[in-house]
Amino acid sequence: MSEIRLYVTTTEVQAGEILDLLSDVFGEEDFAIATTEIDEKKDIWEASVYMMREDELQVRARVEEALKVSFPEAKVEREVIPDVDWVAKSLEGLKPVRAGRFLVHGSHDRDKVRSGDIAIEIDAGQAFGTGHHGTTAGCLETIDAVFRSRRVRNALDLGTGSGVLAIAVRKLRNIPVLATDIDPIATRVAAENVRRNGIASGIATETAPGFHSTTFGAHGPFDLIIANILARPLIKMAPQLVNHLAPGGSVILSGILAAQRWKVLAAYNGAHLRHVRTIWRNGWVTIHLDRP
Repeated sequence: MSEIRLYVTTTEVQAGEILDLLSDVFGEEDFAIATTEIDEKKDIWEASVYMMREDELQVRARVEEALKVSFPEAKVEREVIPDVDWVAKSLEGLKPVRAGRFLVHGSHDRDKVRSGDIAIEIDAGQAFGTGHHGTTAGCLETIDAVFRSRRVRNALDLGTGSGVLAIAVRKLRNIPVLATDIDPIATRVAAENVRRNGIASGIATETAPGFHSTTFGAHGPFDLIIANILARPLIKMAPQLVNHLAPGGSVILSGILAAQRWKVLAAYNGAHLRHVRTIWRNGWVTIHLDRP
């Protein structure tokens, strides 16, 4: 059955606001919500919700109801997503990505690895994170910077997706890493990618919603927590995340639109973390904070 995309064309700022609004409406339901830059110079963005055709009517009604107060002029448009082998399609023209000392590449580009590269092999697949998105690349660059500046004894990759960030940490240092995701498919894909990258031990992959699982207490507190998710859940989980951070530890946050960064910083400053650095990539930011 075909997948449907309902979307609103707007500006970057409003796309972020609509993303927050729809995240509230759909919570943790199985509908993907995203923003996409269409034209940087003209500040044209799209805020989208993805669903199967059978869910279209009820999702459209909820989207229109949510938008009518704050965005009464917003026009909800529709696109049918063609049935395509997206794994094969996404590999076409997918070039290796360099971030810090890391090179993230697909299996079709193993010959691009140079001496001195910390190579991570990730093929496009069911879980987010091939290194090409600005948030993933920003996290990789920040991970490299953190390990250059301080000692890290263990790490948490929260919302691991493809596992690329957990793999990066483990390849950089021989330390234990906990990689969690709320999606069991992502957890399985991450475990497969760990094995693909020749890591026999040291990364524990777990399916865990939020911080409710006992696995966090069993593996923490953590010297480094990486959370490449979205701004709204990052803000909500700030107190819990900091509770699992060791004294003197570092936090890397991403999945944050540039316009949302102040809200995220306010939440984590309120949890007594110190802002170190913000990286900007393609309308997204990655934020590095430390615990005194």
